Amino acid sequence: MTECRLQAVILAGGKGTRLGERTRETPKPLLTVAGRPFIEHLLFELKRHGVTEVILLVGPSAEPFRSRLGGGERFGVRLIYVEEPSPAGTGGAIRYAGRYLDDRFLLMNGDSWFDVNLLRVTAPPLAEGVIGRIALRELADTARYGRVEIAEDGRVLSFTEKVDARPGYINGGIYWLDRSLLDRLSEGNCSLEHDIFPALTAEGRLAGIALPGRFLDIGTPEDFERATRTVGSWSRRPAVFLDRDGVLNKDGGYVHRPDQIEWVDGAARAIARLNDAGYFVFVVTNQAGVARGYYDEETVQTLHRWINGRLAGSAAHVDAFFYCPHHPTEGVGPYRQACDCRKPAPGMLLQAMAEWPIDRTGSFLIGDKASDLEAADAAGLPSFLFPGGDLDGFVSACLSDLETVP
Repeated sequence: MTECRLQAVILAGGKGTRLGERTRETPKPLLTVAGRPFIEHLLFELKRHGVTEVILLVGPSAEPFRSRLGGGERFGVRLIYVEEPSPAGTGGAIRYAGRYLDDRFLLMNGDSWFDVNLLRVTAPPLAEGVIGRIALRELADTARYGRVEIAEDGRVLSFTEKVDARPGYINGGIYWLDRSLLDRLSEGNCSLEHDIFPALTAEGRLAGIALPGRFLDIGTPEDFERATRTVGSWSRRPAVFLDRDGVLNKDGGYVHRPDQIEWVDGAARAIARLNDAGYFVFVVTNQAGVARGYYDEETVQTLHRWINGRLAGSAAHVDAFFYCPHHPTEGVGPYRQACDCRKPAPGMLLQAMAEWPIDRTGSFLIGDKASDLEAADAAGLPSFLFPGGDLDGFVSACLSDLETVP
């Protein structure tokens, strides 16, 4: 059964000298921003995109990170700490992590946040011969960051140092890399940005993907202050709640195995559209087949992991699946009950709102039955009745309708 496994690496060992006293005793990624260490915002984003393991390249000492973050259980990921005995640059830091790396891995900076659909960076395919992909952001003024030029086929043509105030693409600090990159990392100090990426560019082996999304870093006092004002609002997003059987897949009756999944037209594209637009995406589904004894809860959870594994290939993901295993009159034991989670009751939606930083403004539900819409109404959310057909076109129309609401 195909499930999604993604590994990420975070460069977290920078000294942060430009931040002065703030980083004298605290590593830059552990500075408090919007109520918690900045790196915890990054871990939250990685987890909701399906990352299960994060390697932290922490410089000379892992202790400040380990004492704050532990093994990653709080974030739903496994954390691996890699120390750097002596300064070795961004490339050298990756070399120390070599024995832990998957065949392909995400790499990101621990002091910046590019708020994008990360699965756009990892989604296949990479062009033949390409061993890395960079997330790019378009700016009206690239003078501070330097520009990245790309060809029509997405291959990177050049990197230009910080020169003049011109529009263009900048390096967003998120990379999808092949572990064969390790063969290019020389001993001693080695920089990805100055040594490795220019060499790959000259060989036509580095690609770029331009993505819309908000960007910030905390590398200077001015940017740090901006982050403290904005990250809290960035963390809250509107949510879209989707029924499962009849909306994402055709309702064949008590669907619980991958071979029973028949996707609704445009399902993956619709979810990717919502991911790109910055929404949380949740599935809320009644699963009375558990109460009736047709299958168990682990079977439901396994199928949902499989669904996300399949969606990942289309740059799409569901942030969380909520299901009700109960039935008021059928089944035995604790599953036979009149609960507050079975739609039309709003329990699953209210649970999501309690557990996730959801902005109700702009949130809505799409269902195929009256009970779905009643649940949304009870939770105080607008809803749309999906009549079948192309889900992506329907989602696009829903988003347009919401934009016209005063």
